[in-house]
Amino acid sequence: MQSGYYSSAAGMVAQFNRLDTIANNLANVNTVGFKEDNLVVGDFLRLYKEARDELPIENHTKEAAQFLNRAMNKAPQIVDSYTDHSIGNMQKSGNSLDMALSKEGLFFLVKTPEGVRLTRDGAFTKNDEGKLITKSGYEVLPSDYFITKQPIMLNQQDSIVEIDKNGQIFTDIPNSVKLTPSSKLFIAQPDNIDLLKKEGNGLYRYDGVEEFQDFGDSQAVMQGFVEKSNVNAVKMMTQMIETNRLVGMYQKAMDTQMNDMNRDAIEKIAKKS
Repeated sequence: MQSGYYSSAAGMVAQFNRLDTIANNLANVNTVGFKEDNLVVGDFLRLYKEARDELPIENHTKEAAQFLNRAMNKAPQIVDSYTDHSIGNMQKSGNSLDMALSKEGLFFLVKTPEGVRLTRDGAFTKNDEGKLITKSGYEVLPSDYFITKQPIMLNQQDSIVEIDKNGQIFTDIPNSVKLTPSSKLFIAQPDNIDLLKKEGNGLYRYDGVEEFQDFGDSQAVMQGFVEKSNVNAVKMMTQMIETNRLVGMYQKAMDTQMNDMNRDAIEKIAKKS
């Protein structure tokens, strides 16, 4: 296979993957709490240098490595991906059960059928049983959940619900305007935010979540607000146009390799014969 054709094909595959990521970002431009994903493009030589000591070659001898096609050195590859956890715009909702976190790296905890997960989506509501839940029906967890294993409960009679900046919930006493402390939201801060794994529906998985302790003095909870996606639609559209142009360039390069160069070689061979 001609090296230029291989590099162009690899570059096109990398751009297709990039297009998928951009399209997903654009699809979630209005999703509450969504964080933008990005890809890192490298090349074959970099991958080889990082992994050559692990190759299944006897004694790792220079002769044994002759299978390596040096012409593939600059073939683009997707080598990494990451999530931009910067804060999105805060939008006032007027719903007393909507909450946003004004600081980066903080999360609410919710209980899903697959286990406890983290989320930045604070568009909460109350079910018929009085449990505080997400729009997907997951229970929102209190600061003492890992001790009590109990959800946050709100009485159906509670006409006033206030939440302070630390996530402490206050409800009104029946037939009174006086507020009394209720449950407190579990505000989590992972040690390494890069270890978070997206699972969809605004959820993140984190190994060792049971060891989290509530961030008591977060000063980050904003009642009556939701955090919008941090995706910049204009930037994503620009990247999509750029990526489409790169795909076209790679396609043209592949056509040149397979058509023009091969045809020229055939013509030269025909003349010599």
